[in-house]
Amino acid sequence: LKTITSDQIDEMRCFQDTINFDVAREYEKKLRHDVMSHIHAYGEQCPKAKSIIHLGATSAYVQDNTELVQMKEGLRIILAKLVNTVSVFTNRAAKYKDLATLSFTHFQPAQPTTLGKRICLWIQDFIFDIEEIEMRIKGLRFHGVKGTTGTQASFMTLFHNNAEKVKKLDELVTRKMGFDGYYPVTGQTYSRKIDSQIVFGLAGIAQSSHKFSNDMRLLQHLKEAEEPFEEEQIGSSAMAYKRNPMRCERIAALARYVLCNCLNPAFTAAAQWFERTLDDSANKRISVPEAFLAVDGILNIVLNVASGFSVYPPIIARHLADELPFMITENILMEAVNAGGDRQELHEKIRRHAMDAAQRIKEEGKENDLLERIEKDPSFFKIKSKLKEISDPTRLVGRAPQQVEEFTSQVIHPLLKRNTNLIDKKLIPSLTV
Repeated sequence: LKTITSDQIDEMRCFQDTINFDVAREYEKKLRHDVMSHIHAYGEQCPKAKSIIHLGATSAYVQDNTELVQMKEGLRIILAKLVNTVSVFTNRAAKYKDLATLSFTHFQPAQPTTLGKRICLWIQDFIFDIEEIEMRIKGLRFHGVKGTTGTQASFMTLFHNNAEKVKKLDELVTRKMGFDGYYPVTGQTYSRKIDSQIVFGLAGIAQSSHKFSNDMRLLQHLKEAEEPFEEEQIGSSAMAYKRNPMRCERIAALARYVLCNCLNPAFTAAAQWFERTLDDSANKRISVPEAFLAVDGILNIVLNVASGFSVYPPIIARHLADELPFMITENILMEAVNAGGDRQELHEKIRRHAMDAAQRIKEEGKENDLLERIEKDPSFFKIKSKLKEISDPTRLVGRAPQQVEEFTSQVIHPLLKRNTNLIDKKLIPSLTV
């Protein structure tokens, strides 16, 4: 274009990183338009180029393209923290793959699992999030050079109706900004569904993190595990003994915000009229950045807790021992029948012993003596020597240890291998609050 000279471009380059915020602020008081205020401020710095700044463009060219760059970079930061989260959890899963523990359904004692298997459930949710974020990064495109309503009419005028030049400019700017492609059709803005999809992806991370934090809070109540607690940390201003799971509670609080916030971009996308309405702007400027910032904060806490939570095997074993006699009654019944007993008679004897033992626990606060009752019952003398073997909790966890090994080798390790460049222990933060 003859209207643009090398001198003008050189002048703009000299001030591209020196933004005149004070001047722009004064212009905005008068113009009530942020982009035009910066154009005028930039024009004062670059008098030769003033006449061509923003030529053919609209505000969305500046803002939308910038925000797409920011979101792409933000997603990469989030992805790195997710990968490190999985890496940290994987080490803990391997350490505790054989540690038998009560599982809970409805938060009632259920068939034993292992702590390592439970950790793998957390890992799997975060892997789903990694796959989602990877897809969003790969699929994110550039708004490009589209003009006021997406038709590129202003650029067609600038290039004297040379469509190939307009397309070439679109491609050049897109590549220059680090994108492989641009959205082929847009209105004045790129579709606000993009914001919605990305923030919903971030909300998925909030879901996974909230679930993990809930489990940790419950485990801390049971005294089976505990989030990091500093030497001089105070749990309560009144109750000096308190060791509250405040980090996990903060994860839950921030996650709840992200889950609610993800509706903002959805409503914004739904409420847009034709090629664009400005009711997206104020909401978008809050909801999208806050979603990224909140999830970044959530993952910082998750990384901190995951790398430093304590596990208390004696407490886990005690809780398991309290419930185990009830859980192995079917195994005892099968062994006794195999030894020649009558299934119906033995079932009734076990039922009565179980009811009496449960009543003793609840009404007298005493320990579970169901196994002792069965051991003393003549109907079970033939399998008395096998009761200890039957009550070994490691016999009740099924394939949990093998599932940890298989999940680690088949799913986790390939994922970590393809993201080796993202694994960095420096990303595990030490929290000061």
